Amino acid sequence: MTHIITSLCLRDGGCATVCPVECIVPGKPTDQWPWYYIDPDTCIDCGACIPECPFAAIFPEEEVPSAYKAKGGEYISMPVGTPGFDTEYTGTNHDGETVVLTATRILAAGEVVDLTPDIAPNEAFYKEGPGYDALK
Repeated sequence: MTHIITSLCLRDGGCATVCPVECIVPGKPTDQWPWYYIDPDTCIDCGACIPECPFAAIFPEEEVPSAYKAKGGEYISMPVGTPGFDTEYTGTNHDGETVVLTATRILAAGEVVDLTPDIAPNEAFYKEGPGYDALK
């Protein structure tokens, strides 16, 4: 088991700061890998990252919700070019730096979204993406 950072991630970075094994990294390039990602082979399942995330975007893999009910106003982000994700998010991360994500969508109160597809990009990041290259 590992933890998964879902599309609710808006790149705050506090999760990476508290990780005792440094297994959480920001995806790059941001337009293709908009979230932070957790290396499943390094994660020790301590859960320190969960309360640090201001967006409640991190879940144990087996608890990623298939029916996440939005409170309203949450952003979800996807790679640039994903249909329906055409709102720009601008915020400030854990270190006070500006974060800009150009492929987001704002969830309406009561809207239900399946976050389980977000598991696959985390696995891909470390199997074939830039996370894999970093492990070489």
